[in-house]
Amino acid sequence: MEHMKVRGNGIYIHVAIQGPSDGPIVLLLHGFPELWYSWRHQIPGLAARGYRAVAPDLRGYGESDAPAEISSYTCFNIVGDLVALISALTVSEDEQVFVVGHDWGALIAWYLCLFRPDKVKALINLSVPFLRTTDPSTKPVDRMRAFYGDDYYVCRFQEVGDIEAEIAEVGTERVMKRLLTYRTPGPVIIPKDKSFWGSKGETIPLPSWLTEEDVAYFVSKFEEKGFSGPVNYYRNFNRNNELLGPWVGCKIQVPTKFVIGELDLVYAMPGVKEYIHGPKFKEDVPFLEEPVVMEGVAHFINQEKPQEILQIILDFISKF
Repeated sequence: MEHMKVRGNGIYIHVAIQGPSDGPIVLLLHGFPELWYSWRHQIPGLAARGYRAVAPDLRGYGESDAPAEISSYTCFNIVGDLVALISALTVSEDEQVFVVGHDWGALIAWYLCLFRPDKVKALINLSVPFLRTTDPSTKPVDRMRAFYGDDYYVCRFQEVGDIEAEIAEVGTERVMKRLLTYRTPGPVIIPKDKSFWGSKGETIPLPSWLTEEDVAYFVSKFEEKGFSGPVNYYRNFNRNNELLGPWVGCKIQVPTKFVIGELDLVYAMPGVKEYIHGPKFKEDVPFLEEPVVMEGVAHFINQEKPQEILQIILDFISKF
């Protein structure tokens, strides 16, 4: 595996790359609170089958640059990073890549397919279905606050410096373990009394798919970079909805596979099951294959079921 920094869209983007230099590119986009490292199991598997696996640390994460301004983390900025990355790694302007996204990476992948479908050969998205914008004047965070209350994690992330200070007090290791092992199929509520994180003396047992070494890698990078960049994505929810005005009614015109865990907190959100299994998802994404729901699997699906997810990716992209 090779690590390099690519200059593009005004920042340096760190990427982990493995596989033949002339192999078809598979771009792997992580979510929150993750890194390129979330794809550690799929990268060698893709490379072994002749693909060039490319996993960036998204803007604000890991070894990629983290601009200070909240306004630098809109969907336009992050898709701009990916377009620059694709241009830097491909030989010709019309070369397309396969894209695999999870969580925020999935959301960004939907945006990439909406804005620049010419860059994407096929898409595999995990955990987050397409979130259609019907009214750019609405504020999604206000809707979440009305529905879940002020302690809903997206709402807690809005106040600048607030959640960063709380994480610093609780400790990065406890925060990472608590979030990565979250398996409740319901909303993440983080009360201000810090009870969500558990008491300092309490150990958080790790599942079989997550080792102390894995946690240590995540912790080292988040302690270095901090959490402001990652939570700035959430601080742009309302702005992104506004920016999507020109694409209201547009469809995702890219061949797509979608996979979600049965215990995923996203799957438990109001209306999500109905959207995924009803007619609307297919209306918005006409080239969508039958969605896959993995039983007994929670949110961090590509880490919890690494070989199964690798096989789904390979089976799907081998068609193209």
